[in-house]
Amino acid sequence: MSGTTETTVLRTVVQVDGEPTSYVTAGRQDAPPVLMLHGTYWSRVWLPVLAPLADAGLRPVAVDLPGLGRSGGRLTPETATVPALADWVTRFVSSLNLPGPLALAGHDIGGAVAQHLLARNRLDVSRFALVNSVLYDSWPAPHVAQFRDSDTGEGVLAARRQAIMRVLSGVATESLVAEYADPWTDERVRRSWIALAGAADNRYTLDLVPALRRSATPKLLIWGEDDLHEKVEYAERFAAEMPRTTLLRIPNADHIPTENAPDRIGRALADFFTS
Repeated sequence: MSGTTETTVLRTVVQVDGEPTSYVTAGRQDAPPVLMLHGTYWSRVWLPVLAPLADAGLRPVAVDLPGLGRSGGRLTPETATVPALADWVTRFVSSLNLPGPLALAGHDIGGAVAQHLLARNRLDVSRFALVNSVLYDSWPAPHVAQFRDSDTGEGVLAARRQAIMRVLSGVATESLVAEYADPWTDERVRRSWIALAGAADNRYTLDLVPALRRSATPKLLIWGEDDLHEKVEYAERFAAEMPRTTLLRIPNADHIPTENAPDRIGRALADFFTS
């Protein structure tokens, strides 16, 4: 597995709570770490920008949350909430002995987890970035919420493929869509994803707004402008309300802009995290 340059990107495993936890990383082990969290997709969303971060002298670490992506375990409605996932992330950080302060990035619901970690001071965060994250009351999106009351994995794989094809419309190929959708061929992952959908609740981001308004941590928002659900208007509001926040808009990109503009986003993240 490799990124957009000759820098090697590796997938490896560490034990967290007795389960194998998969993550992709690049760069020197002793380089300043960048912790990268996914949401309703998996760590694949960060792959296009890992090499640029490593080339900038950083160590990106993009983890698969429990039961999702390539990680073992299985989420339940209790362990899939934003606070519970934030607790889990702190244990993952401890398992890797990642030194602080950390740069932190979040996508989709992973952005809600990242906001929780920052606002509740769960980690020592030096710089904070969100990419098409859930904000305020922007979530859950209808295509996720439809599975909130499901008790089976039926229909999840087809729905995920449909969502992937839509958000990658500008760059979607049959092989790329298949690569993104592959984890959901596993029933365990489908059921974990249903738990994540069932636990989705915008009170977890709304409750953080007062603390985020007090936060002096530098923040960068990177937003695909064509996102139908995590609309750029939410990012504009966040940038206007939260101190030390900059918004970078990515035209002709949807919910996973790292696939549409990997070089531009990789440079923006690297410049931000090293400044």
